[in-house]
Amino acid sequence: MFSELPRDIIERNYEQAKAQYKELGVDADSALAKLAATPISLHCWQGDDVSGFEVHDEAVSGGGIMATGNYPGAARNGDQLRQDAEKAIALIPGTLRFNLHAIYAETDGAKVERDQLKPEHFSTWMDWSKRTGVALDFNPTFFAHPLAESGYTLSSGDESVRKFWVDHAIACRRIAEAMGRAQAGPCAINHWIPDGAKDHPTDRWGPRQRLLQSLDEMLAADVDTTYCKDAVECKLFGIGSEDYVVGSHEFYLSYAIKTGTMLCLDMGHFHPTETIHDKISAIMAFQDELLLHVSRGIRWDSDHVVILNDDLRNLFIEMVRGNVLDRVNIALDFFDASINRIGAWAIGTRCAFKALLYALLEPTGTLQELEASGDGAAKLGLIEELKTMPFGAVWDMACLDGNAPVGAAWINEMQAYDAQVRAERC
Repeated sequence: MFSELPRDIIERNYEQAKAQYKELGVDADSALAKLAATPISLHCWQGDDVSGFEVHDEAVSGGGIMATGNYPGAARNGDQLRQDAEKAIALIPGTLRFNLHAIYAETDGAKVERDQLKPEHFSTWMDWSKRTGVALDFNPTFFAHPLAESGYTLSSGDESVRKFWVDHAIACRRIAEAMGRAQAGPCAINHWIPDGAKDHPTDRWGPRQRLLQSLDEMLAADVDTTYCKDAVECKLFGIGSEDYVVGSHEFYLSYAIKTGTMLCLDMGHFHPTETIHDKISAIMAFQDELLLHVSRGIRWDSDHVVILNDDLRNLFIEMVRGNVLDRVNIALDFFDASINRIGAWAIGTRCAFKALLYALLEPTGTLQELEASGDGAAKLGLIEELKTMPFGAVWDMACLDGNAPVGAAWINEMQAYDAQVRAERC
């Protein structure tokens, strides 16, 4: 249905675009090299609607995450998820990592409680990582569990519940350390909890004191932080925590600055009119590293598939302008069960890389010189002219260099794979 331009046309278009960018003082070859060297972590939970592979005695719901939709063919075991991930990866140019949650442990049908998880339960994932060259990142899973039904995990007032989740976090940190050792490089582990209250809690102090205690305990465990890079993720509100979230932005920002722990900012975890790009320069004045969850909220933290909108472009522009790409860990976090899951992965990740490339092609020095000289009209005019520069021709070259389909041709492969998978799984 969608044809790919011949290689010679792609290359000719790129040379013309390259010349136009050179007139603005931008080296397109360097932009492509930087794009190829900047990894983005693909999230496993888009592939199966955040279901995981745990063995449950009964269905559980606890904790603030929900994928909506019933598109057929979701992965239901590790082999299927890895197969789907490899297909998505083949459609995306650039360097990719793969981000796992604890509920994706493979235990050969045995029920293993989360506080008892060990690196061997992820050995197949580590073997896959070695075979594909795709490094792993990790997350404890503080939701969808009977001990999360109250709405409180690390901040629970029940000491046995709180200890269970602290032990789970420590177990996950050791798994992340093992992943880091296996891939000879750091594994970023992000700690997000759904803790909070739906309506008017009378005690906002106690849960935060208990969360502080829990964080200190889990980070004190004997884990080599050369391989395990911890982050804490804030949120404004969530399902079941509309009035009060224990791990708010103010709480985790303060904790991160005090302890040196990495902060995670999720694009959907703030007020619908509040963007995170302005926060990067403020936070990184005090932090060595930052973790980003690239998502798209519509009216609430709905984790829609990422598209190339202003929010996404502004996010990457700020990172490039601040020259902090090597200090920011970029990960994706969206899940849409209403559309083809390979397509969701491909659309969102390709758009994230497009936004990065758009930022790398900006003549930042020229814009800042115009601003410093007081010529605001020239600065604003140039910003607008950049929007109609031949960015697409450079992106096509990035896809060609990255052995990914050029233009809309990836849609053909998605549709063919989808027809095959649905026939096999449904």
